[in-house]
Amino acid sequence: MNKKKTVFIVQAAVIAAIYAALTYAAALAGLAYGNIQFRFSEALTILACLTPAAIPGLTIGCFLGNITSPYGMVDIICGTLATLIAAVCSYHTRKITVKGMPLVSAIFPVIANAIIVGLEITFFMPEGFKFSAFLIAAAEVGAGELIMCYALGIPLFAALKKTGADRLLK
Repeated sequence: MNKKKTVFIVQAAVIAAIYAALTYAAALAGLAYGNIQFRFSEALTILACLTPAAIPGLTIGCFLGNITSPYGMVDIICGTLATLIAAVCSYHTRKITVKGMPLVSAIFPVIANAIIVGLEITFFMPEGFKFSAFLIAAAEVGAGELIMCYALGIPLFAALKKTGADRLLK
């Protein structure tokens, strides 16, 4: 295996491990699952702007983090799919910046999770799916995601750029 592939695999593995660990930390605080969630791990979604290794890393990390979800296999599949879609979109829009910050890329995890996880949560409601309930669930999930991606993710990106640590992810 060549050095470039090895670095890619190691980066993806480290991102996956950190994402899963941060999701479990949020779960211990009661913040990882449900309508209102503040997964600290979602700040890492910004890493898709720095390395393509973040795409499998975030996806695998989300898969691992969702293993303990009360929504079971549905969350493992749907939540992981939302993360994969968001990471791919973020990676492909990474060059669109505002004052050097990937503000456009950071919106994709918000949109993907609001829609997909919002639908997932709504389908588990005792009264069944109702569009008005979906709008509320999507807004709640999206708000938590927005806070994590912009209040933590963008500062993380800025810190990595400022210290030069972003070069380690190229």
